[in-house]
Amino acid sequence: MFINAIGTAVPPHRYSKAQCWEAFKSSDWFNRLSPRAHAVTELVLLQDNGIEYRHLAVDALDEVFAIDPDTLYQRFLLNAPRLAAQAGRRALEQARLDAAEIDAVIVSTCTGYLCPGLSGYVIEQLRMRPDVQAYDLVGQGCAAALPNLKMGEALIASGQCEQVLSICVEVCSAAMYLDDDPGVLISACLFGDGAGAAVLSKRPDAHRRKIEWRHSQSLIEPSQRDALRFETRNGLLRNILTRQVPKTAAGHAHNLLQSVLRRTEIDQADISGWILHAGGRDVLLAVQKDFGTMPDDFRYSAAILRDYGNLSSAFVYFVLKKAIDEEAPGGWWWLSSFGAGFSCHGALLQVE
Repeated sequence: MFINAIGTAVPPHRYSKAQCWEAFKSSDWFNRLSPRAHAVTELVLLQDNGIEYRHLAVDALDEVFAIDPDTLYQRFLLNAPRLAAQAGRRALEQARLDAAEIDAVIVSTCTGYLCPGLSGYVIEQLRMRPDVQAYDLVGQGCAAALPNLKMGEALIASGQCEQVLSICVEVCSAAMYLDDDPGVLISACLFGDGAGAAVLSKRPDAHRRKIEWRHSQSLIEPSQRDALRFETRNGLLRNILTRQVPKTAAGHAHNLLQSVLRRTEIDQADISGWILHAGGRDVLLAVQKDFGTMPDDFRYSAAILRDYGNLSSAFVYFVLKKAIDEEAPGGWWWLSSFGAGFSCHGALLQVE
Protein backbone atom coordinates (compact mmCIF):
# COMPACT_ATOMS: atom_id res chain seq x y z
CA MET A 1 0.00 0.00 0.00
CA PHE A 2 1.17 3.54 -0.78
CA ILE A 3 0.14 6.81 0.86
CA ASN A 4 -0.21 9.01 -2.19
CA ALA A 5 -1.71 12.20 -0.75
CA ILE A 6 -2.57 13.92 2.53
CA GLY A 7 -5.22 16.57 3.12
CA THR A 8 -6.08 18.45 6.32
CA ALA A 9 -8.79 20.87 7.44
CA VAL A 10 -9.49 23.01 10.51
CA PRO A 11 -12.27 25.45 11.44
CA PRO A 12 -11.59 29.05 10.37
CA HIS A 13 -11.32 30.56 13.85
CA ARG A 14 -8.04 30.23 15.77
CA TYR A 15 -7.65 31.06 19.46
CA SER A 16 -4.57 31.61 21.61
CA LYS A 17 -4.09 30.32 25.14
CA ALA A 18 -4.40 33.86 26.51
CA GLN A 19 -7.72 34.34 24.71
CA CYS A 20 -9.01 31.09 26.19
CA TRP A 21 -8.01 32.16 29.70
CA GLU A 22 -9.75 35.53 29.37
CA ALA A 23 -12.89 33.86 28.00
CA PHE A 24 -12.89 31.37 30.89
CA LYS A 25 -12.59 34.17 33.48
CA SER A 26 -15.55 35.96 31.87
CA SER A 27 -17.77 32.88 31.73
CA ASP A 28 -20.41 31.73 34.19
CA TRP A 29 -18.37 28.58 34.65
CA PHE A 30 -15.59 30.48 36.39
CA ASN A 31 -17.75 31.08 39.45
CA ARG A 32 -19.10 27.52 39.41
CA LEU A 33 -15.64 26.00 39.78
CA SER A 34 -13.30 25.96 42.77
CA PRO A 35 -10.27 28.22 43.34
CA ARG A 36 -8.10 25.13 42.78
CA ALA A 37 -9.76 24.63 39.38
CA HIS A 38 -8.98 28.28 38.55
CA ALA A 39 -5.33 27.73 39.48
CA VAL A 40 -5.02 24.54 37.39
CA THR A 41 -6.57 26.20 34.35
CA GLU A 42 -4.44 29.32 34.69
CA LEU A 43 -1.29 27.20 34.98
CA VAL A 44 -2.08 25.21 31.85
CA LEU A 45 -3.17 28.16 29.75
CA LEU A 46 -0.63 30.80 30.75
CA GLN A 47 2.55 28.78 31.16
CA ASP A 48 4.43 26.75 28.56
CA ASN A 49 2.52 23.54 27.80
CA GLY A 50 3.73 23.10 24.23
CA ILE A 51 0.52 24.61 22.79
CA GLU A 52 0.05 28.19 21.60
CA TYR A 53 -3.08 28.05 19.43
CA ARG A 54 -6.12 25.90 18.72
CA HIS A 55 -8.76 26.01 16.01
CA LEU A 56 -12.25 25.55 17.46
CA ALA A 57 -15.57 25.22 15.66
CA VAL A 58 -17.12 28.27 17.30
CA ASP A 59 -17.46 31.86 16.09
CA ALA A 60 -16.61 33.25 19.54
CA LEU A 61 -15.03 31.66 22.59
CA ASP A 62 -18.02 32.30 24.82
CA GLU A 63 -19.85 29.64 22.78
CA VAL A 64 -17.67 26.85 24.19
CA PHE A 65 -19.19 27.46 27.62
CA ALA A 66 -22.68 26.54 26.42
CA ILE A 67 -22.23 22.97 27.60
CA ASP A 68 -25.43 21.00 27.09
CA PRO A 69 -26.16 17.84 25.04
CA ASP A 70 -28.21 19.51 22.29
CA THR A 71 -25.72 22.33 21.67
CA LEU A 72 -22.76 19.97 21.51
CA TYR A 73 -24.60 17.51 19.27
CA GLN A 74 -25.48 20.28 16.82
CA ARG A 75 -21.86 21.48 16.82
CA PHE A 76 -20.69 17.99 15.89
CA LEU A 77 -23.43 17.49 13.28
CA LEU A 78 -22.61 20.79 11.57
CA ASN A 79 -18.83 20.63 11.66
CA ALA A 80 -17.70 16.99 11.54
CA PRO A 81 -19.10 16.28 8.03
CA ARG A 82 -17.80 19.63 6.78
CA LEU A 83 -14.25 19.15 8.09
CA ALA A 84 -14.10 15.50 6.98
CA ALA A 85 -15.19 16.42 3.46
CA GLN A 86 -12.77 19.36 3.26
CA ALA A 87 -9.80 17.19 4.24
CA GLY A 88 -10.91 14.43 1.88
CA ARG A 89 -11.37 16.85 -1.01
CA ARG A 90 -7.89 18.30 -0.49
CA ALA A 91 -6.33 14.84 -0.45
CA LEU A 92 -8.14 13.92 -3.67
CA GLU A 93 -7.03 17.15 -5.35
CA GLN A 94 -3.44 16.51 -4.34
CA ALA A 95 -3.66 12.96 -5.73
CA ARG A 96 -5.34 14.27 -8.91
CA LEU A 97 -8.18 11.80 -8.43
CA ASP A 98 -11.88 12.19 -9.01
CA ALA A 99 -14.05 11.11 -6.09
CA ALA A 100 -15.64 8.49 -8.36
CA GLU A 101 -12.27 6.70 -8.50
CA ILE A 102 -12.34 5.94 -4.76
CA ASP A 103 -13.39 2.36 -4.00
CA ALA A 104 -13.80 2.72 -0.22
CA VAL A 105 -14.01 5.47 2.38
CA ILE A 106 -13.15 4.89 6.06
CA VAL A 107 -14.05 7.56 8.63
CA SER A 108 -12.96 7.54 12.28
CA THR A 109 -14.13 9.79 15.10
CA CYS A 110 -14.67 9.68 18.87
CA THR A 111 -16.06 13.14 19.66
CA GLY A 112 -19.63 12.57 18.50
CA TYR A 113 -22.07 9.96 17.27
CA LEU A 114 -24.22 10.02 14.14
CA CYS A 115 -26.45 7.32 12.69
CA PRO A 116 -26.17 6.95 9.76
CA GLY A 117 -22.49 7.64 10.20
CA LEU A 118 -20.14 10.29 8.89
CA SER A 119 -19.14 8.19 5.88
CA GLY A 120 -22.53 8.88 4.28
CA TYR A 121 -22.09 12.63 4.67
CA VAL A 122 -18.62 12.41 3.10
CA ILE A 123 -19.97 10.37 0.20
CA GLU A 124 -22.70 12.97 -0.33
CA GLN A 125 -20.48 16.03 -0.12
CA LEU A 126 -17.68 14.58 -2.29
CA ARG A 127 -20.18 13.05 -4.73
CA MET A 128 -18.72 9.58 -4.56
CA ARG A 129 -20.33 6.80 -6.51
CA PRO A 130 -23.21 5.00 -4.73
CA ASP A 131 -21.48 1.59 -4.67
CA VAL A 132 -18.39 2.86 -2.80
CA GLN A 133 -17.60 0.77 0.28
CA ALA A 134 -18.18 2.83 3.43
CA TYR A 135 -16.95 2.16 6.95
CA ASP A 136 -17.37 4.14 10.17
CA LEU A 137 -14.95 3.42 13.01
CA VAL A 138 -15.66 4.76 16.50
CA GLY A 139 -14.40 4.45 20.06
CA GLN A 140 -10.65 4.39 19.35
CA GLY A 141 -9.83 7.86 20.64
CA CYS A 142 -6.54 9.51 19.73
CA ALA A 143 -5.16 6.22 18.42
CA ALA A 144 -7.72 5.81 15.63
CA ALA A 145 -5.61 6.91 12.66
CA LEU A 146 -3.48 3.76 12.53
CA PRO A 147 -6.39 1.27 12.74
CA ASN A 148 -8.09 3.30 10.03
CA LEU A 149 -5.01 3.12 7.79
CA LYS A 150 -4.56 -0.57 8.55
CA MET A 151 -8.12 -1.25 7.44
CA GLY A 152 -7.33 0.55 4.21
CA GLU A 153 -4.27 -1.63 3.79
CA ALA A 154 -6.38 -4.77 4.26
CA LEU A 155 -8.92 -3.64 1.65
CA ILE A 156 -6.14 -2.99 -0.86
CA ALA A 157 -4.21 -6.18 -0.06
CA SER A 158 -7.38 -8.28 -0.45
CA GLY A 159 -7.85 -7.00 -4.00
CA GLN A 160 -11.22 -5.41 -3.18
CA CYS A 161 -9.96 -1.86 -3.66
CA GLU A 162 -7.32 0.06 -5.57
CA GLN A 163 -8.00 3.50 -4.05
CA VAL A 164 -9.14 4.09 -0.46
CA LEU A 165 -9.89 7.41 1.24
CA SER A 166 -8.93 7.36 4.93
CA ILE A 167 -10.33 10.14 7.13
CA CYS A 168 -10.10 10.98 10.84
CA VAL A 169 -12.17 13.92 12.08
CA GLU A 170 -12.59 15.28 15.60
CA VAL A 171 -14.71 18.16 16.84
CA CYS A 172 -13.25 18.19 20.32
CA SER A 173 -15.20 21.36 21.14
CA ALA A 174 -18.32 19.19 20.77
CA ALA A 175 -17.04 16.99 23.61
CA MET A 176 -16.48 19.87 26.01
CA TYR A 177 -16.98 19.20 29.71
CA LEU A 178 -15.97 21.19 32.79
CA ASP A 179 -15.78 20.33 36.46
CA ASP A 180 -13.22 20.55 39.28
CA ASP A 181 -11.29 17.46 38.21
CA PRO A 182 -7.77 18.47 37.04
CA GLY A 183 -7.79 15.90 34.24
CA VAL A 184 -11.04 17.29 32.85
CA LEU A 185 -9.72 20.85 33.01
CA ILE A 186 -6.42 19.95 31.36
CA SER A 187 -8.31 18.16 28.57
CA ALA A 188 -10.37 21.30 27.94
CA CYS A 189 -7.12 23.25 27.53
CA LEU A 190 -5.36 20.78 25.20
CA PHE A 191 -7.71 19.69 22.42
CA GLY A 192 -8.48 21.38 19.12
CA ASP A 193 -10.74 20.62 16.16
CA GLY A 194 -9.65 19.29 12.78
CA ALA A 195 -9.65 16.53 10.20
CA GLY A 196 -7.01 14.63 8.28
CA ALA A 197 -7.34 12.49 5.18
CA ALA A 198 -5.09 10.21 3.16
CA VAL A 199 -5.42 8.65 -0.27
CA LEU A 200 -4.23 5.04 0.00
CA SER A 201 -3.39 3.30 -3.25
CA LYS A 202 -2.30 0.00 -4.67
CA ARG A 203 0.38 1.73 -6.73
CA PRO A 204 2.59 4.77 -6.00
CA ASP A 205 2.01 8.16 -7.58
CA ALA A 206 4.77 8.67 -10.15
CA HIS A 207 4.60 12.45 -9.63
CA ARG A 208 5.11 12.49 -5.86
CA ARG A 209 7.37 10.98 -3.20
CA LYS A 210 6.88 7.27 -2.80
CA ILE A 211 5.60 6.49 0.70
CA GLU A 212 5.10 2.77 1.14
CA TRP A 213 3.44 1.15 4.16
CA ARG A 214 5.74 -1.76 4.98
CA HIS A 215 5.18 -3.19 8.47
CA SER A 216 2.70 -2.50 11.28
CA GLN A 217 1.76 -3.75 14.71
CA SER A 218 -0.70 -2.95 17.50
CA LEU A 219 -0.75 -3.29 21.28
CA ILE A 220 -3.96 -3.21 23.33
CA GLU A 221 -3.88 -3.24 27.15
CA PRO A 222 -7.51 -3.24 28.43
CA SER A 223 -6.40 -3.36 32.08
CA GLN A 224 -5.26 0.26 31.67
CA ARG A 225 -8.37 1.60 29.96
CA ASP A 226 -9.33 3.70 32.99
CA ALA A 227 -6.19 5.80 32.57
CA LEU A 228 -7.51 7.45 29.40
CA ARG A 229 -11.07 7.22 28.10
CA PHE A 230 -14.42 8.95 27.70
CA GLU A 231 -17.30 8.39 30.09
CA THR A 232 -20.86 9.64 29.67
CA ARG A 233 -22.14 11.84 32.48
CA ASN A 234 -25.42 13.75 32.36
CA GLY A 235 -25.68 13.00 28.65
CA LEU A 236 -22.24 14.47 27.91
CA LEU A 237 -18.87 13.00 27.02
CA ARG A 238 -16.42 13.55 29.87
CA ASN A 239 -12.73 12.90 29.18
CA ILE A 240 -10.81 10.89 31.78
CA LEU A 241 -7.15 11.96 31.75
CA THR A 242 -4.90 10.65 34.53
CA ARG A 243 -1.37 11.45 35.63
CA GLN A 244 0.04 8.14 34.46
CA VAL A 245 -0.80 8.80 30.78
CA PRO A 246 2.62 10.19 29.73
CA LYS A 247 4.50 7.29 31.32
CA THR A 248 2.01 4.70 30.04
CA ALA A 249 2.01 6.11 26.50
CA ALA A 250 5.79 6.32 26.34
CA GLY A 251 6.29 2.79 27.67
CA HIS A 252 3.85 1.19 25.25
CA ALA A 253 5.10 3.26 22.31
CA HIS A 254 8.69 2.22 23.02
CA ASN A 255 7.84 -1.47 23.47
CA LEU A 256 5.87 -1.48 20.23
CA LEU A 257 8.68 0.19 18.29
CA GLN A 258 11.27 -2.27 19.60
CA SER A 259 9.03 -5.21 18.73
CA VAL A 260 8.66 -4.05 15.13
CA LEU A 261 12.38 -3.31 14.82
CA ARG A 262 13.28 -6.80 16.06
CA ARG A 263 10.81 -8.40 13.67
CA THR A 264 12.06 -6.44 10.68
CA GLU A 265 15.76 -6.48 11.67
CA ILE A 266 15.96 -2.70 11.32
CA ASP A 267 17.95 -0.55 13.75
CA GLN A 268 16.41 2.47 15.42
CA ALA A 269 19.33 4.50 14.08
CA ASP A 270 18.00 3.76 10.57
CA ILE A 271 14.79 5.70 11.23
CA SER A 272 15.09 9.13 9.63
CA GLY A 273 11.56 10.43 10.23
CA TRP A 274 9.33 10.36 13.31
CA ILE A 275 5.60 10.85 12.72
CA LEU A 276 4.11 10.65 16.21
CA HIS A 277 0.90 11.53 17.95
CA ALA A 278 1.97 14.03 20.62
CA GLY A 279 -0.92 13.93 23.11
CA GLY A 280 0.64 16.85 24.95
CA ARG A 281 4.04 18.28 25.79
CA ASP A 282 4.56 15.94 28.76
CA VAL A 283 3.66 12.92 26.64
CA LEU A 284 6.08 13.97 23.91
CA LEU A 285 8.88 14.51 26.45
CA ALA A 286 8.22 11.09 28.01
CA VAL A 287 8.31 9.39 24.60
CA GLN A 288 11.53 11.20 23.72
CA LYS A 289 13.12 10.01 26.96
CA ASP A 290 12.09 6.37 26.47
CA PHE A 291 13.13 6.36 22.80
CA GLY A 292 16.47 8.01 23.56
CA THR A 293 15.95 10.51 20.76
CA MET A 294 16.87 14.18 20.43
CA PRO A 295 14.22 16.93 20.70
CA ASP A 296 14.70 17.83 17.04
CA ASP A 297 13.67 14.30 16.01
CA PHE A 298 10.10 15.07 17.09
CA ARG A 299 10.05 18.59 15.63
CA TYR A 300 7.10 17.95 13.33
CA SER A 301 4.92 16.64 16.16
CA ALA A 302 5.97 19.52 18.41
CA ALA A 303 5.17 22.07 15.69
CA ILE A 304 1.68 20.68 15.09
CA LEU A 305 1.01 20.55 18.84
CA ARG A 306 2.10 24.19 19.15
CA ASP A 307 -0.06 25.47 16.29
CA TYR A 308 -3.17 23.26 16.62
CA GLY A 309 -3.20 21.58 20.04
CA ASN A 310 -4.05 17.92 20.41
CA LEU A 311 -6.25 17.06 17.41
CA SER A 312 -6.92 13.55 18.72
CA SER A 313 -7.11 10.99 15.89
CA ALA A 314 -6.47 13.58 13.15
CA PHE A 315 -3.13 14.64 14.62
CA VAL A 316 -0.77 12.25 12.80
CA TYR A 317 -2.14 13.25 9.37
CA PHE A 318 -1.04 16.82 10.11
CA VAL A 319 2.39 15.61 11.24
CA LEU A 320 2.83 13.42 8.16
CA LYS A 321 1.79 16.28 5.88
CA LYS A 322 4.28 18.63 7.54
CA ALA A 323 7.11 16.12 7.13
CA ILE A 324 6.25 15.71 3.44
CA ASP A 325 5.84 19.46 2.85
CA GLU A 326 9.20 20.19 4.50
CA GLU A 327 10.89 17.46 2.45
CA ALA A 328 12.07 15.39 5.40
CA PRO A 329 14.89 12.99 4.47
CA GLY A 330 13.81 9.69 2.96
CA GLY A 331 14.45 6.23 4.33
CA TRP A 332 12.50 4.59 7.15
CA TRP A 333 9.81 6.66 8.90
CA TRP A 334 8.03 5.54 12.06
CA LEU A 335 4.32 6.42 12.22
CA SER A 336 2.68 5.88 15.60
CA SER A 337 -0.53 6.76 17.45
CA PHE A 338 -1.78 5.88 20.92
CA GLY A 339 -4.76 6.60 23.11
CA ALA A 340 -7.85 5.22 24.80
CA GLY A 341 -7.89 1.53 25.44
CA PHE A 342 -5.05 1.71 26.40
CA SER A 343 -3.98 1.23 22.79
CA CYS A 344 -0.84 1.86 20.79
CA HIS A 345 -0.21 1.34 17.07
CA GLY A 346 2.82 1.79 14.83
CA ALA A 347 3.89 1.36 11.22
CA LEU A 348 7.16 1.50 9.33
CA LEU A 349 6.99 3.58 6.16
CA GLN A 350 9.65 3.40 3.46
CA VAL A 351 10.03 6.79 1.85
CA GLU A 352 11.88 7.70 -1.33
